[in-house]
Amino acid sequence: MDISAQMLIFATVVEQGSISAAARSMGQTPSAVSKQIALLEDHVHHRLLHRTRTGVSPTQEGQEFYQKCKAMAEKFKEAEALISILDGIPRGKLKIASTVAFGKSMLIPALPKFMEENPEVQVSLDLSDREVELQSEGLDAAICFSEQCKEPDIISRRIMKSRRVLCASPAYLERRGTPQDFAELAQHNCLRLAGKSERNSWFGIKPDNEHGFETQGNFEGNSTDVIYRAALAGVGIARLPCYIAEKKFRSNELVHVMPEYAPPSTDIVVMFADKRNLAPKTRAFIDFLVMEFRDVPKLFDDRAGVAPSPQKAS
Repeated sequence: MDISAQMLIFATVVEQGSISAAARSMGQTPSAVSKQIALLEDHVHHRLLHRTRTGVSPTQEGQEFYQKCKAMAEKFKEAEALISILDGIPRGKLKIASTVAFGKSMLIPALPKFMEENPEVQVSLDLSDREVELQSEGLDAAICFSEQCKEPDIISRRIMKSRRVLCASPAYLERRGTPQDFAELAQHNCLRLAGKSERNSWFGIKPDNEHGFETQGNFEGNSTDVIYRAALAGVGIARLPCYIAEKKFRSNELVHVMPEYAPPSTDIVVMFADKRNLAPKTRAFIDFLVMEFRDVPKLFDDRAGVAPSPQKAS
């Protein structure tokens, strides 16, 4: 193995913090990686790594040498990406982020199809409801709600429209009764998103609806997925995307509360940085999302009306 390849291995070891982790990421054995590091140290006549039971860290000389290796690794990735763009074949690691609820319920079940269609792409997925920064985090694309798109230089493409519905478990409604209007709804334990989220203000079709209110309750969660699971557990009434709640309506694990309630829907979009020089792997992923989910909202809207609303408890 030549010196340049050994430098790339060294950079990976430093970034991973251990030889075994680096070996896994490169598809090699720890002994093979350790041998290449030893040969590199012999070549430069300096010890480059401190080795401990918990991992490795660069020596002072190793830290300075790492900066050069890191720069070379970045140039290598740029060259690799350029070749990928030139031949048009989707390949390489695709780093994506998604909101938690959409990622778990919609994206992950669809990924096997995408990966079968693009066998040279390796997917790295981060599920989070925080606002991501594409370029600083090195992400190729991120799926979020349209209102989360705040970076001026970022492009977005709509995947699907998301309609929100009110729901609760049968056990909760049996204990507390089923609200019939906004006045009664405001008296219930309404599940909140943590922080000053606009989604804690529940309105009808128009934001100035006089019956709208700021939700109050004894539970809040940091993601829609947390709120969804709290609703299933019978903690309170949640406002959830229809694509999550619809399946539980059919299984009777959740009940559609106030089905006439029609809050403004929102768009789920995929964000990406540069439309002109989009890597084939990123373009393939975006096109896949748009085709895969284009008919989902209509399907859920048709089914959602099937779920009966229970009678008000006495």
